[in-house]
Amino acid sequence: MDARLDYGSSEILQKFVKHINSAGAAVPRGTLPVATTNLVLTRASQINGCAVCVDMHTKDAAHAGETQLRINMVAAWRDAKVFTEAERAALLLAEQGTRIADGAPGVTDEAWADAARHYDAEQLAGLVCAITLINAYNRFNVLCRNQGGDYQPGQWE
Repeated sequence: MDARLDYGSSEILQKFVKHINSAGAAVPRGTLPVATTNLVLTRASQINGCAVCVDMHTKDAAHAGETQLRINMVAAWRDAKVFTEAERAALLLAEQGTRIADGAPGVTDEAWADAARHYDAEQLAGLVCAITLINAYNRFNVLCRNQGGDYQPGQWE
């Protein structure tokens, strides 16, 4: 299966990605724990079936020191005892914010309140931005049929 569009030869795609990357830069590093960010980005990408982003964020997580066990358990986080309550709240927020594409009702007040117990307003803003951005990247990659598997940690920094 080949990609539908060649990113390298499209000025429009390169300009778009440059701007979307700029949007991602609005959230300062350190706003959220790196582990939480990688877990959220991985989970949304799993839900959306984005091989490029699953590849990237699982490798980035491992590179940042995340254990293989926790990376492997992200898809089944509800039934895994390896995540903190704060991480669970972030994962639930990511799932509910991502599954709106499935016709789900969106983020419940309970999920938001749970996240707000663990994260301050700036961290919640960072979570919302990360979830929004990864969903955009996922759709971009799925639409273009970009394939994962060859990402190297830090490649896009």
